[in-house]
Amino acid sequence: MSAIKKVVLAYSGGLDTSVIIPWLKENYQCEVIAMCADVGQGDELAPVREKAIKSGASKVYIEDLTKPFVEEYIWPTLKAGAVYEGKYLLGTSFARPIIAKAMVAIAEKEGADAICHGATGKGNDQVRFELTVKALAPHLQIIAPWRIWDIRSREDAIDYAEKHGIPVPVTKKRPYSMDRNIWHLSHEGADLEDPWNAPQDDVYMVTTTPEQAPDVPAYVEVTFDQGIPVAVDGEKLDAVALLEKLNALGSANGIGITDIVENRLVGMKSRGVYENPGGAILYYAHRELEYLTLDRATLHYKEQVAVRYAELVYDGMWFSPLREALDAFVNSTQQTVSGIVRLKLYKGNIISAGAKSPYSLYHEGFVTFGRDEVYNQKDAEGFINLFGLPLKVRALMQKENK
Repeated sequence: MSAIKKVVLAYSGGLDTSVIIPWLKENYQCEVIAMCADVGQGDELAPVREKAIKSGASKVYIEDLTKPFVEEYIWPTLKAGAVYEGKYLLGTSFARPIIAKAMVAIAEKEGADAICHGATGKGNDQVRFELTVKALAPHLQIIAPWRIWDIRSREDAIDYAEKHGIPVPVTKKRPYSMDRNIWHLSHEGADLEDPWNAPQDDVYMVTTTPEQAPDVPAYVEVTFDQGIPVAVDGEKLDAVALLEKLNALGSANGIGITDIVENRLVGMKSRGVYENPGGAILYYAHRELEYLTLDRATLHYKEQVAVRYAELVYDGMWFSPLREALDAFVNSTQQTVSGIVRLKLYKGNIISAGAKSPYSLYHEGFVTFGRDEVYNQKDAEGFINLFGLPLKVRALMQKENK
């Protein structure tokens, strides 16, 4: 323990990281530098600097990572169509690598010996933080208090905080574990640990419930350029402003609430409730444009890639050769994913309302039920005969061997 003199802590100001500062100083007699990453969590950052100093940190870094977070982590994942287990839009998963990368940079600047995070030994985040450190700075030591200290529950952590005079934004009456950034807000713990319990309306802090959403639908048009969203309703916006606008629109219409029992990397199932208003709109719109612009073979193979890509992101393998290689494939597929998608938003539902692209592979002349001059329906007979030949040969064999 005495070998560690200076530690960079991933600090959020929440319950876990608030109690870690005094715990590190008590157990390692080390200097603690708090690093808070601004990934678009809003007003939560306002009291962080003062709170960290009062808790015992010698220095506080607040790193504005929102723009690179959206452009370098969210957009690539969106282009891949990566969704974990069909529901989870990976909001926490791809935030951890960019935070850990910033921590490594500060550790090298400050000459720190170790990185510390507040992820529990039961969760995925410990893997995401630590794999990033191993990939970028394998010489740094890693301290994970939840794996070694005597605190065994969030109630214990609250008691520890109260004993050390540290105010935390969690009470025993509302002990949800939450993670927020510009992409999503997640909720875990407390009554949500029982999958039979429906989320209470007061759980939601971003999105209006569908029941409370307007009785009149809202329409939105999203423009994409090579798979990247660039405009909303014809207005060109930078990445952050675009996502914020769609978050506001989606939230007002009850869009993006996801309730999932997911398979954690560490072997257990967990129940999470996620709010992803802007993300849900973008994934739906992007998929609609791919239906229009990608050929059958590419679309179907990309669906397989999306599953693997999501697993890599979920598992903390952002800085892995495979994810980087898959990016090359995805970027190739996105060269023609440009156009406009119109959607109807109504009480939690996203409904297709039109799509167009200069690269559309849809050709009305071929698919029309009316008279056409480009498709000879007699050609289908020969195609079916050849396509079904293996089935015919097998059937003949079975008949001969009865």
